Amino acid sequence: MRAGRDWRNRKVEPTTGERSATAAARLGPVADRSPPVHAPPIPHLTSTDPALAALIEGEALRQRDTLRLIPSENYVSVAVLEATGSVLTNKYSEGYAGRRYYEGQRFVDPVETLAVDRARALFTVEHANVQPYSGSPANLAAYLAFAQPGDAVLGMALPMGGHLTHGWSVSATGTWFRPVRYGVRRDSGRVDLDEVRDLARRERPKLIFCGGTAIPRTVDFAAFGEIAREVGAVLVADIAHIAGLIAGGAHPSPVGHADVISTTTHKTLRGPRGAMLMCSAAHAKAIDRAVFPGLQGGPHNHTTAGIAVALHEAAQPAFRAYAHQVVANAQALAAALRERGFDLVTGGTDNHLILVDLTNRGIGGKPAARAMDTAGLECNYNTVPYDPRTPFDPSGIRLGTPAVTTRGLTEEHMPQVAVWIDRAVSAAATGDEAALDRIAAEVRDRLAAYPVPG
Repeated sequence: MRAGRDWRNRKVEPTTGERSATAAARLGPVADRSPPVHAPPIPHLTSTDPALAALIEGEALRQRDTLRLIPSENYVSVAVLEATGSVLTNKYSEGYAGRRYYEGQRFVDPVETLAVDRARALFTVEHANVQPYSGSPANLAAYLAFAQPGDAVLGMALPMGGHLTHGWSVSATGTWFRPVRYGVRRDSGRVDLDEVRDLARRERPKLIFCGGTAIPRTVDFAAFGEIAREVGAVLVADIAHIAGLIAGGAHPSPVGHADVISTTTHKTLRGPRGAMLMCSAAHAKAIDRAVFPGLQGGPHNHTTAGIAVALHEAAQPAFRAYAHQVVANAQALAAALRERGFDLVTGGTDNHLILVDLTNRGIGGKPAARAMDTAGLECNYNTVPYDPRTPFDPSGIRLGTPAVTTRGLTEEHMPQVAVWIDRAVSAAATGDEAALDRIAAEVRDRLAAYPVPG
């Protein structure tokens, strides 16, 4: 067995260099592959910086040949890639449309206005800000807009499925504010709304966050809204993971319940790596001031353009079908995993995400995830509620169906995906590297019939 590849022993881990070398070996010499697979093509980059171009082509091949099951990842359209790679990256545009601090905005202003109008229409909100650089700065803007340092904020604990910026200790939000955390019930793995209400009544937080990063069930925005109104708190619905499902009608919307809605623009929404904040007209000025000049300078106009394209795509009937297929695939995969003896947090899923507790398989989440990666099954290791193991060596893995659904896979394919996962986890537990390589070849062959967009 090669050094660093004993998946049974979590203390023997390959270095970054070893993992990169292994990945490169599996992909083969990228420069020898013909034709290049990246879309749109990158001939100028290949000529100017062939080393970097080879890495990008290698990543394109990896994304083509692996089953991408990380719930926060997806494939954007070639149109989104073209927009984000456009000359808009050359332009500085500090301020907002019609109120810039730089001249030469006659084309940039309409780009941002188009993105804002499309966000308002798609999510039926009164106001949208498309300038946040990513989800974490978007959430920070909510703090800046409505809270002062030291104020109490109520959010889901990170090990229970929340996000760092919902008041976790290693985040600025857990340092500058007084975090109060709710969790999930031990018996069901679901949010205990009675606990949320009791904490809110006792602590009187300025902000309440709902939503998170590892929540496989429907978020009850209406119940959170009632609690927030009762204690006079601002409710922030973090829909980063489920924005595309909401846009496609496959998950209830927080509109009418949450004061502020924060989201990334990738994940299920299939846009570029950016973020948005949405709210009522009453909160628009506070949100806009918090984003600029409160937290950042000029927006990334090329990203704004990519967001506009993604929002246009999400408004089409085909996207609605996609969103519902994401959920159908996740539920089919969850059922197939249960049949094979996997322990799922909450017993299943209502959305795109599945959280698997591997305790009964005798292996931790990290070695399982790394072995699955070798097998062409991309996921991430993840804590599970009340996990006795550390966050760097947790008990679970997190799976999702947005990317495989974009590739065209449906419910009929999910039992086979579950078989591959089962075989890979079993191989990880026994150190059977040959089995992992066989799975990777099977995955690659099956995916050949389901091309990457473009």
